[in-house]
Amino acid sequence: MKKVVLILSILTTAALSQVALKPENAYRRVPNSSFGAGEHLEYKVHYGIFNAAEAVVDVAPTLYKVNERPCYRVNVYGRTVGAFDLVTRIRNTWRSYIDTTAILPQKFFAHIEEGNHRKEENVTFNHFANTVRAEEKNQKDVFKVPDNVHDVISGYYYLRTIDFSRVNTNQTIEVPAFFDDQVYNMKVRYRGREVVKTRFGHINAIKLNPVLPENKLFKGEDAIRIWVSDDANKVPVKIEVELWVGSMEMDLKKHSGLRNDLKFFKQ
Repeated sequence: MKKVVLILSILTTAALSQVALKPENAYRRVPNSSFGAGEHLEYKVHYGIFNAAEAVVDVAPTLYKVNERPCYRVNVYGRTVGAFDLVTRIRNTWRSYIDTTAILPQKFFAHIEEGNHRKEENVTFNHFANTVRAEEKNQKDVFKVPDNVHDVISGYYYLRTIDFSRVNTNQTIEVPAFFDDQVYNMKVRYRGREVVKTRFGHINAIKLNPVLPENKLFKGEDAIRIWVSDDANKVPVKIEVELWVGSMEMDLKKHSGLRNDLKFFKQ
């Protein structure tokens, strides 16, 4: 009887040890030579000939521990300027804490100011249980999500780690994402390579199309065209958006803290 108890004790201890280790082992490992702490990007948005908005994408210079995991803190801030600020004032901030090893979100925060509309939300990810907890004002909800789910920011940073030399032209890459209390597939189509003109000179670029569902804002599923640097960084250098009324263009204005130098040239 003592031997049976001893064996059961050993088995129970081993099982508990495996449970304790499982959350750590559950995380994937994604090689990343594209971005790191301290990266800073600024963009200008034009609507036709008018300056419409500006955006700042900033990776904090230090790492943060969230859910006991080291994370990059990424802030994305967007605001309208000039006449557009008088018509529809926008002050939006999105923040993601991205796991440095798995390139997955641990927490996501959104603060939205669009005209009279206000919204503030906190989302906490549990990748071991495949759940997220969304908190807005006094409301808290828990949602079931698929493996390796992203938020809208971390999904973009994950795409920067992909080796597009292994992707076929017109191939679509899908990434599960949680946003606004819903799970959906972020779909991006690889369109090949082009040379793009920027304020810094020409640069070799990878062309991508986020695949959009039918909507009343964007003109077709390929309405957004993104050119990212064809190097280890994969930094967006130019974005074009076709709206049902007019078009918008976003250009890289400033950059610093990149892991690899951008290589511009004259043409």
